[in-house]
Amino acid sequence: MNTDCIHFELAIQDGRKRHVEVVRDMHEGSSDGGLLLLAEIERRRGFLDTFARCFSDHRNGNYVTHPLRDLLAQRVYGLCQGYEDLNDHDLWRNDPLLGIACGRGASGEPLAGKSTLNRLELGRGASSETDRYKRIEWDEGKLRKFFVDAYLDSYTAAPDEIVLDFDATDDPVHGEQEGRFFHGFYDEYCFLPLYAFCGHHLLAAILRPADQDGAAGVV
Repeated sequence: MNTDCIHFELAIQDGRKRHVEVVRDMHEGSSDGGLLLLAEIERRRGFLDTFARCFSDHRNGNYVTHPLRDLLAQRVYGLCQGYEDLNDHDLWRNDPLLGIACGRGASGEPLAGKSTLNRLELGRGASSETDRYKRIEWDEGKLRKFFVDAYLDSYTAAPDEIVLDFDATDDPVHGEQEGRFFHGFYDEYCFLPLYAFCGHHLLAAILRPADQDGAAGVV
């Protein structure tokens, strides 16, 4: 077996003429190379900037280390790479490629941990600046519109026909979460979210308990 390290360079455009060198002999590395491609797509399309306008950050800016957009980028890239649990970020926050994708470079400065990201995850109902935990609030109406607008922007001209696809699937729960019910078809305790797609585009995602028909809420 040939164990010689292969050295090569990869040019990444990020608007700051940064030189990114890819090697396989470093002490600290990353297995998430796809982040660079995701970041390039985001740089060209600007989804995160539009997405960030769906949120209101009630934290005191004088004490904020991780801006709202960085938190959104970290969470979105994490979901794309398969890191669904917030606990994953206590380790993944140190990934050098994630730092580059989130615009922090490879300086070694860690991104947000699970406690900070929790302010983003649990922001619903954190109404106004009076919330004692100073969480980040999201606007449900704006979020719904964001997915539809992203879909509409993918067309240069209106299509003759669109086909909407509604899917219900299981979201297993592993504790005593409020709203958990046993679902006979999936043979487990779960939630039963409803998704609306048009082709490959997600138009809506609605979290529902599993004690109802799979088509509930379609209309």
